[in-house]
Amino acid sequence: MNLIQQNADLFIALASALSVFSAIVVLAWPYLAGDNLSARMKQVSSERERIRARERAKLDAAKKQATLKPEPTRWVKNFVDRFNLLKQAEDGEIVNKLRMAGLRGQNPVLFFLAARLLAPLGMFIASALYLFGLDPIDQPPTIKLVIVVAAAYLGYYLPGLYVKNRTTKRQTAIKQAWPDALDLLLICVESGMGIESAFRKVSEEIGHQSVELAEELSLTTAELSYLQDRRKAYENLGKRTGVEGVRAVVTSLVQAEKYGTPLGQSLRVLAQENRDMRMAEAEKKAASLPPKLTVPMILFFLPVLFAVIITPAAIQVMAMN
Repeated sequence: MNLIQQNADLFIALASALSVFSAIVVLAWPYLAGDNLSARMKQVSSERERIRARERAKLDAAKKQATLKPEPTRWVKNFVDRFNLLKQAEDGEIVNKLRMAGLRGQNPVLFFLAARLLAPLGMFIASALYLFGLDPIDQPPTIKLVIVVAAAYLGYYLPGLYVKNRTTKRQTAIKQAWPDALDLLLICVESGMGIESAFRKVSEEIGHQSVELAEELSLTTAELSYLQDRRKAYENLGKRTGVEGVRAVVTSLVQAEKYGTPLGQSLRVLAQENRDMRMAEAEKKAASLPPKLTVPMILFFLPVLFAVIITPAAIQVMAMN
């Protein structure tokens, strides 16, 4: 009986010791295990800082390379300052148009302002020397003067037409490559990559298809690293391109940044919509081809066809006579 009592007391002592030990472990476990979330957040923060440092290094290297180039626009700057032409670019509309055409920096603005003043003068002088000096047409001086003024008026719009044509070609190239870029961006985002890394990866891969789009995505990556407001970087992408499909994606990115909405589903839907838009534009061009071919067929094909059909009959009639 005493042995059973001793065994029972020993069991109770061991159970009490085990309970005390378990309670101590439970209370001390948060301090012993460590905070994995904090470590992972620190790792993400260090990765972001590393990306920003790399982008700053790239931009600094680009700036150093740019400073090594000569400055051929000194006379243009002096010309613009002399006639105080920079007032025309104060509203930012000219700068935005040049950015949409892929012309960035101060030099394109100076060249555009100088060309818009010098082109009418050059066209006026060239047309006046041609019409009044060489006298190629037999017309009264009044008609020649009207032609000279019209040439000068056309010269004022030539720089704008050049920028508009360049913008149209650039937007066309971006539209053609944008659905594929969205597919790549969707793959990168769903694989767990951050939006900055995804933009950088897509810019590297899409450069073989569209240099213009790769350039815009690279600029957006740099702005995401520099600007405090990330939404501003997305909005700048939409302004620089001027493409409706890009603006729709920018809106989704801004909403995801502001409200934390899932980005993968939005990118999938937008990629399909942009692909449908690209196909619709191709079908539209194909549908407009028959009316465009009507005039060339009337002018070039039908006369030859009539000649081939009528000539044998005309030869037979002439032989019978």
